[in-house]
Amino acid sequence: MTFITRFAPSPTGPLHLGHAYSALLASDLAAAAGGQFLLRIEDIDRSRCRTHWEDQIYDDLSWLGLRWPVPVMRQSERLPAYEDVLRELWSRGLLYPCTCNRRDIAAAAGAPQEGVPLHGPDGLIYPGTCRHRSQRSGPMPTDTPLRLDIAKAAGASGLFNATPEVIHKNSVFIEFGTGPNGETGQIAFNAQELTDTIGDVVLSRRDMGTSYHLSVVLDDAAQGVTHVVRGQDLFEATRIHVLLQALLGLPTPVYHHHMLIRDDAGKRLAKRDDARAIAKYRTEGATTEQIRATVGL
Repeated sequence: MTFITRFAPSPTGPLHLGHAYSALLASDLAAAAGGQFLLRIEDIDRSRCRTHWEDQIYDDLSWLGLRWPVPVMRQSERLPAYEDVLRELWSRGLLYPCTCNRRDIAAAAGAPQEGVPLHGPDGLIYPGTCRHRSQRSGPMPTDTPLRLDIAKAAGASGLFNATPEVIHKNSVFIEFGTGPNGETGQIAFNAQELTDTIGDVVLSRRDMGTSYHLSVVLDDAAQGVTHVVRGQDLFEATRIHVLLQALLGLPTPVYHHHMLIRDDAGKRLAKRDDARAIAKYRTEGATTEQIRATVGL
């Protein structure tokens, strides 16, 4: 099996040192294994994505010395594939439309059960307001966000109701790096954790026709990615992705979550932090070797 990694940025702003670290690490790991490094453009958020930011991604990564096969996969060109899977999940009764806005969710989630967290990988954990009042039969709505009934999906996935051997194989993922609390190796989780700490995540957002969670799972499978290299901020979301992989009969890659590059105050870098933008280092005469040293590679 070929060792395949990928770097999947969104063209919504300039790449910064954190992106450089993730892309270089993914490329280095693939090269060390005699494998392949892929680039994917995650441009499903058409309201924020810009062509000039995408062009700068190519320029910045090329300057860093990275190479990848072309043509590059772009999510905006894969909407029919996402819709097909949404219709499959809808036909299985695993999705429901949700009309709640952020204020509704905040108000309903204001008094969580004692010991149950308020926030999950997607922010506020959805309290299930529309879960029982929404119709799930008939044509799938295309103008309303669709949520995954995560408790029902956990049962349908086969992860938690099989033999011990199958459970051991499928209800864990392999962490090749480390999670935010040092998690590594085989990472196990159960159905109750999904319900309590994640909730019913959105799989199709209004005006997008998909979501990060759905598209990243389908794209990794379509590209044959064997090792997902990404920041520790996405570690908790991996349980969502493993669940979707099981529901859809897709392989689960090995995951390598890495440290986040932070500013002098310890805050995680964001695209608005132009002082750490790769393009700024380029114009100031930095070398790729200096960038590698700066991020610890």
